Amino acid sequence: MTDLIHDLIVKSAQRSPQAEAILYQERSMSYAALATEIEVRAHGLHSLGLLRAERVAIYLEKRLETVIAIGAVSAAGGVFVPINPLLKPEQVSYILNDCAARILVTSHTRLRVLQAALANCHDLCLIIAIDIEGEPASLNGCAIIPWEDLGNEQRKRVASPTIDQDMVAIIYTSGSTGKPKGVVLSHRNIVAGAKSVSQYLANRSDDRILTVLPLSFDYGLNQLMSAFHVGAAAVLMNYLLPHDIIHAVKHYGITGLAAVPPLWIQLADLNWERITSLRYITNSGGVMPRKTLDRLRRALPATRIFLMYGFTEAFRSTFLAPEELDRKPDSIGKAVPNAEILVLREDGSCCAVGEAGELVHRGAFVALGYWGDAEKTAQCFRPITTHREGLSIAEIAAWSGDTVRMDDEGFLYFIERRDAMIKTSGYRVSPTEIEEILYSTGEVAEAVILGIPHPLLGQAIIAVVCGMRNVILDSRRLLQYCKQRLPAYMLPHHIEIRVGPLPRNPNGKIDRASIFQEVQFFFTEAESE
Repeated sequence: MTDLIHDLIVKSAQRSPQAEAILYQERSMSYAALATEIEVRAHGLHSLGLLRAERVAIYLEKRLETVIAIGAVSAAGGVFVPINPLLKPEQVSYILNDCAARILVTSHTRLRVLQAALANCHDLCLIIAIDIEGEPASLNGCAIIPWEDLGNEQRKRVASPTIDQDMVAIIYTSGSTGKPKGVVLSHRNIVAGAKSVSQYLANRSDDRILTVLPLSFDYGLNQLMSAFHVGAAAVLMNYLLPHDIIHAVKHYGITGLAAVPPLWIQLADLNWERITSLRYITNSGGVMPRKTLDRLRRALPATRIFLMYGFTEAFRSTFLAPEELDRKPDSIGKAVPNAEILVLREDGSCCAVGEAGELVHRGAFVALGYWGDAEKTAQCFRPITTHREGLSIAEIAAWSGDTVRMDDEGFLYFIERRDAMIKTSGYRVSPTEIEEILYSTGEVAEAVILGIPHPLLGQAIIAVVCGMRNVILDSRRLLQYCKQRLPAYMLPHHIEIRVGPLPRNPNGKIDRASIFQEVQFFFTEAESE
């Protein structure tokens, strides 16, 4: 029985030891070799004193060592924290402090960039560095150990008392009111998600799945775990241009590909001729525009297209089967296997057919909560009562904050998001987090971050600011400041500078609604010219 995430690899290694598990550039590793590497590194973590449920942060691009580190932390009974490789040092430092990570796995190049920011990470005491040469044995009081030395001593099989309900990962996602929040996942969450997705995608051992999404993204992590569940090969890719993805699909004979809407919009315009291996593609992280979907269907007539909806707190909720694309083109589909999706009123009662309500997810994918934040956990992870044959059972479900409706056939339709989160390039972005960066310049008196509909990005990030008294703001200087502190996907598409205080509503608060209407009108006009 496969209950823990590293068991997915061990079981596939037992079935087909020489089958390819992961490929990266010119390197590849079989399932037997991957299972052995994970065991070696897990023993190394134990020998370094890793405690059960202790956090190990992984700040790396997709590469073989990233996958091995994830498996090793799991096998050692720890909790891995995959950090988006696009994040800047200050953001990495925040995550390390927030989850109290004692160990960091990173590379020689990234360590140099992080050096100053790590001085503020007081819980961190050990760095495991890849490709390190001639570096000091410590940094800011943290011991540095080369990756190659991790687990080199005589070892015995690691025995962990871990069960499937124990936490194994913390995935950081933007919060609606500021700093990123860590969603705590159990082994059960991740393994159940892998089994569900591989079931409706009909994954099999001869699949070759291209992983272009970050492993810090639940969508990207699931691709990896779904491949391991069926014994398929995962091809790791850090692409520079969309055309690189097309080349990789041809070169590796890729059968499965996942992406977010902004990437699909770019890929749809490229040449897909002579690609015959692609059995399916998937979309999540936002709505795929109809024109993009139509182009992909024409370019890949033999490829099955799955449109999916999910949120990090419950991973994947729904999918629209390829055979329903013409009949229900605007739907987000029905519940994925092993999940039940409810449409509820505020009092917890079920909505009628066609009535708008909140999407609520119950089942094995519901996360354990938010790391270190009982208040936010109580808001999202709330109890519901299910009635089965005379037995009332109270359980915790994930309340998405998204408003949906259900038709008489059980198909769901997305209506709107209740909070101010911006969805851009497949990422959820907190307006408050960007506003805080602008305020930290010491020049900005008021700032509002808005998400304006954009044909390529989903939403474009627009900043509206006014300066402190006697300060003349410069949009280029502000943008450069943001570039030093924010990843590219969080950068404002445009910064509008206004003179004097921003408009207020009757309650005296900044009137975001009126600013949005003004900005949307002028931005739309400018884009159309």
